[in-house]
Amino acid sequence: MKYYLIAGEASGDLHASRLMRSLKEKDPEAQFRFFGGDLMAAEGGTMVKHYRDLAYMGFIPVLLHLRTILKNMKMCKEDIRDWWPDVVILVDYPGFNLDIAKFVHGLRGTRKEERGTRSKERGTRFPKVCYYIAPKIWAWKEYRIKNIRRDVDELFSILPFEVDFFEKKHHYPIHYVGNPTAQEVREWRLSMPAPRAGQVGDVAARPTIALLAGSRRQEIKSNLPAMIAATRHLADRYDIVLAGAPSIDPEFYQPFLKDSTVRLVVNETYPLLASATAALVTSGTATLETCMFNVPQVVCYNTQMKHLFGLLRKLLLKVKYVSLVNLIADREVVTELVAETFSVDGIRRELEKILPGGEGREAMLQGYKEVHQRLGESHAPDRAADLIVSLLH
Repeated sequence: MKYYLIAGEASGDLHASRLMRSLKEKDPEAQFRFFGGDLMAAEGGTMVKHYRDLAYMGFIPVLLHLRTILKNMKMCKEDIRDWWPDVVILVDYPGFNLDIAKFVHGLRGTRKEERGTRSKERGTRFPKVCYYIAPKIWAWKEYRIKNIRRDVDELFSILPFEVDFFEKKHHYPIHYVGNPTAQEVREWRLSMPAPRAGQVGDVAARPTIALLAGSRRQEIKSNLPAMIAATRHLADRYDIVLAGAPSIDPEFYQPFLKDSTVRLVVNETYPLLASATAALVTSGTATLETCMFNVPQVVCYNTQMKHLFGLLRKLLLKVKYVSLVNLIADREVVTELVAETFSVDGIRRELEKILPGGEGREAMLQGYKEVHQRLGESHAPDRAADLIVSLLH
């Protein structure tokens, strides 16, 4: 079978690569083309475009790069039409991927004479659309359910609370396949010896505080300076270590690290978390990874025009929390400092609470156990691959 995958950022590259590996086990004849990253490339197939050329976030960056985004979208559509896969697998990244889903679905409505030509050249079957890692329309843009219902053949969820949202609220059946991040962390921890505190990178010394400042340049610019400032007073007791994002050139971080003792490590996020005492984390998949490593954390997410964002958040967002940890637990397990509540003093204060001896540390660790239980033990890539291959046959 021919599989066309589209992942638009680092986390999608990781999850899609694991899905590709599982698909190869179920389908030895699997062929791949994809928009993705280095991890997907390592699994084989043809990379059409690297996600580094897709990852624009926020209104202004998207507007400034709109021409490039539209060019990439056009390229993707033409490549799908030319290669004519059996299935297009979309991985998160809804702004781009939902438009691709609409395009692929629209191929089924082409004129009869076009269908006749296509059936001779490519077979009579039109590509299926599978969405692996459902768009988070429960947070905002809930109206996208209409597009999903119309354009997506099978939707795979990695968050247990999404089942009620899609099936009970919108009567749209989905598959909860387990959480790949949880499984990836479990597998990594089983495969690696337990590290000693501080044993990351070139230095093995004091206990570690991890900084995970996001995977996009704008996130890093908005969050990292405050994270560094909030940990400066702890530099004599802790090794402050920043996890470099795989999509970011290490040189980009250097102006932020100037005049600080913060160390940068690249491609060592899991080893860093495995040895960390506490962490400051920008909202996203990293909050769940930190939870799975049982590292107490403060979620930090700064924005431009904080008070306006805070107002819009109340008006537009459909959920109480921004971190996956709290969303899965359905209560505040980790403190979230977002927009108007984000400040250096606030980060410093909340961090002190979760360091050893702090008043909030044990309660947070107990909350993590609840999150682990709700996620379950399913191996998401294997489960999704089984369903996709069954659909195609």
